[in-house]
Amino acid sequence: MATKLIKRITFNQPRSLLSFRQKTTSSQYVASRIRDATFEKFMDKYKDLLKIVAIQDLILANPNNNPPSVSVDFLNRLSQKLHLNRGATAFLRKYPRIFEIFYDASLSQPFCKLTPAAIQISHEESVAIHSDHPLVIDRLVRLLSMSLSKTLPLRAIFKVWRELGLPDDFEDSIISKNPDIFQVLDAHEPNTHLIKLIGKIPGHEHFTAAVENWRVVECCKDDCSVDRMEMRFSFKHGYPPCMKLKKNFRAKVKEWQKVPYIGPYEEFTGAKKKSKSGLIELEKRAVAIVHEFLSLTVEKTVEVEKISHFRKWFGIDLNVRDLFLDHPGMFYLSTKGKRHTVFLREAYERGCLVDLNPVYVVRRKLLNLVILGRRGLHSGDYKLSSSESEEEDDLQEMETD
Repeated sequence: MATKLIKRITFNQPRSLLSFRQKTTSSQYVASRIRDATFEKFMDKYKDLLKIVAIQDLILANPNNNPPSVSVDFLNRLSQKLHLNRGATAFLRKYPRIFEIFYDASLSQPFCKLTPAAIQISHEESVAIHSDHPLVIDRLVRLLSMSLSKTLPLRAIFKVWRELGLPDDFEDSIISKNPDIFQVLDAHEPNTHLIKLIGKIPGHEHFTAAVENWRVVECCKDDCSVDRMEMRFSFKHGYPPCMKLKKNFRAKVKEWQKVPYIGPYEEFTGAKKKSKSGLIELEKRAVAIVHEFLSLTVEKTVEVEKISHFRKWFGIDLNVRDLFLDHPGMFYLSTKGKRHTVFLREAYERGCLVDLNPVYVVRRKLLNLVILGRRGLHSGDYKLSSSESEEEDDLQEMETD
């Protein structure tokens, strides 16, 4: 019976954008989404990259060790938390271009350190982040500007500091050094602090959302066949080839595109009439906010659980995950790696970011090492073979396929 129910849900078209979806459980709704082969293939390696970054952070958190390292036994104890299904040792050996296992005779136990290539990439990422503080400040100010009170909890920002490309010491290097823009406040609960926006960046009195820039570009094209009035409230949509859209669904998307809404940087009191049209406008405002949130991230992707921490502060009175599922033309939700990860669909093409930025370019180098895995290495040790350059050429060809 359950199998038939799932099949029936999966067979149905995506939920209407202008009506409430049918009553289904959360897991059923996630299971009913249309899979995108390109994003799923990308997530096969990206989910391991997230584990590698977590281990890398643990290693670099021990600078007093010479070299910076962490015991394999410690990582084994964290295997469940890090989702290392076969244990830390097996996972580390899968990526010899990133990790080296060595035996510390003085402590009588094996340790793990980063390879020179991984250390170099980590250094390049740090340089890329610290070299453009104005851009980092701009992202943080934009994030605070979307809040109803221009205030956000510090712990929520800590959860997405990497996604936003903030320095790991952003409290000192960004917030404390710009007291005319940011103010740290004590919250009503213990050990909790808030960041409040008290000033503006000179020359940035009004922010323009990423979708508004897209509309301007589209309207200025010589071959633009869309009515410019219809573009006023439109978002870019794109669907995977396997997703067959019925005429009725396309018509409802077109109708939804025309619905007016309050933008992510516009003043919003939170009060809205509870009519059907009012609820649709609230939903479209929520879509605009999460669209802009993803646009602010370095890789145009974030874990759904992390963005949920901002929901109350942004005035979103909707389930964020359902919001992504309700709009498959703009967002793609992946469940690989025992986490729900959302991508801004328009920002990607063939598994790569369309508009590159320095931090993403460096992080892509680490992902390339993950994709290479053990290919081109001798089975008996971790030394690179003479064919590594050929393997990297194969990798470049794979990315451009």
